[in-house]
Amino acid sequence: MLFSKFFIPTLREAPAEAEAISHILMLRAGYVRQLAAGLYVYLPLAWRVMNRIQTIIREEMDSIGAQEISMPGLHPADIWQKTGRWFDIGDEMFRLKDRGGRDMCLGMTHEEIITWLASMEIRSYRQLPQMWYQIQTKFRDEARPKSGILRTREFIMKDSYSFDRDEEGLAVSYQKHAEAYHKIYERCGLKFYQVQSDPGMMGGAAAHEFMAPSPAGEDTIVLCKKCGYAANTELALSVPPSQKLKGSEKDWILEDIYTPEKRTVAEVSAFLKADPSYFIKSLLLIGRDGPFLALVRGDQELHEKKLAKIVGEFRAAQKDEVKSILGVGAGFIGPHNNTLRKIADILLKEGIYISGANKEGFHTKGIKPDVHFEAEWHDIHVAQAGDTCAKCSAEIALEKAIEIGNIFQLGTKYSQPLEAVYLDENGIEKPVIMGSYGIGPARIAAAAIEQNNDKDGIIWPQSIAPFDVEIIPLDMGDKEIGETAGMIYSNLSGEGWEALMDDRDERPGIKFKDADLIGIPYQIIIGKKGLKEGIVELKSRKTKQAERIAPSDVVKRAKELTGP
Repeated sequence: MLFSKFFIPTLREAPAEAEAISHILMLRAGYVRQLAAGLYVYLPLAWRVMNRIQTIIREEMDSIGAQEISMPGLHPADIWQKTGRWFDIGDEMFRLKDRGGRDMCLGMTHEEIITWLASMEIRSYRQLPQMWYQIQTKFRDEARPKSGILRTREFIMKDSYSFDRDEEGLAVSYQKHAEAYHKIYERCGLKFYQVQSDPGMMGGAAAHEFMAPSPAGEDTIVLCKKCGYAANTELALSVPPSQKLKGSEKDWILEDIYTPEKRTVAEVSAFLKADPSYFIKSLLLIGRDGPFLALVRGDQELHEKKLAKIVGEFRAAQKDEVKSILGVGAGFIGPHNNTLRKIADILLKEGIYISGANKEGFHTKGIKPDVHFEAEWHDIHVAQAGDTCAKCSAEIALEKAIEIGNIFQLGTKYSQPLEAVYLDENGIEKPVIMGSYGIGPARIAAAAIEQNNDKDGIIWPQSIAPFDVEIIPLDMGDKEIGETAGMIYSNLSGEGWEALMDDRDERPGIKFKDADLIGIPYQIIIGKKGLKEGIVELKSRKTKQAERIAPSDVVKRAKELTGP
């Protein structure tokens, strides 16, 4: 492909609204343009990257026996209503009515549709197992579309679904997908982790996410380098440092201490000159069954999603509600001397603490769990740097990451309400056991840029680069340079390489800047001085190291470096 004929609108400066490195570089290098918030046009370079990623995905999905189909992006509401998600999902679902007044939605995922298909077509155990997949456009009305193609309102997703007779079959399908995902990300040149995750709105018994470490990531993952434990912070178990009690227990007799206008842990700990780990943070919340207290140690934060798994939906109590329920202002409430239900972090089970005295202007010192209050004990704190692994006691690490894929064991969450059933060997009707598996090709592309760039631009992994090599003739007006460039271009094309040749009448400095910006892995530089010595330069975009080789040896050496 000739640069002069290919649409590559590079920019010297990035628009001010771009923050993530991948967003900045995709705009500057002429890969994408923004139509509106969360809506992007993929220009020719980007679409070549997307096609290469999708080819890798298709090859690995086909290799595990999955069969490609295509489903509509426009869905009737009644299918979503049968599973309840029409009512559970909020404003992120695009909803509309057709000309007949029928409620419709734009598909943000396809569990309902694929299950409807299975309910129509699968009748017997002899038809199972099945694995079907598609690469399809999805729609999600993100409240905060940001970071370029990482968080958009319209996006392409590979979603696949497994249908099995039983849980054992699901386990096999689940493992096949996990192994296929590992191969996909490895082939795409990504560093990634497979971590335990929350099934969320998808439902089901278990789920894992595939996360690419990056400062641009909106998720935080917990990693143990010793035992390999990895989980999203929504589920991660950890053990914070123990409270180190100063003095003896005799110094911690139960007493109320006057703490005028000191309400927060930070204020009271400074006033009493006590570390925040000596405090119980008491939070009054309102759940479906009424008010209750959530208790965490003063140096920890409440993990709301962990708590929601225990009590369901809840909200923070308003100031007037705190006064009405406990008879004291916010900031002075504690776990003792009241009969409210209490959900306490397991960390609090050991130690002696300070908390609100349930008396205006006072805190109580010397509170002992299971002595001065009773609670339901759960892990409800947020894992933090400095905590240790709950499995092996080694120190954990926290890392920002981009979610690039997920897998879910759905079980019968969708097959039961949509009546996707089969007859077993004995003629007994049973629900199909399902799994759901998603990958975002655009997120793979963005993550690859986040992990592979320098001050000059993108450095694509070879397998997903828009071209394999860029040929840079320094002076296309020179006959010898032009003929050599044409010969190398022809030889590479004949061996199956996809090459971009910069045939523009531009200064070498501009060509080099554009080449580094768009990030094709190898550059072949052809200049007058080199040809006089019978050589051209084969330069690695990543290492910036250049080899001086004969023009006739370019294809052979390129194959040795990367393979066609």
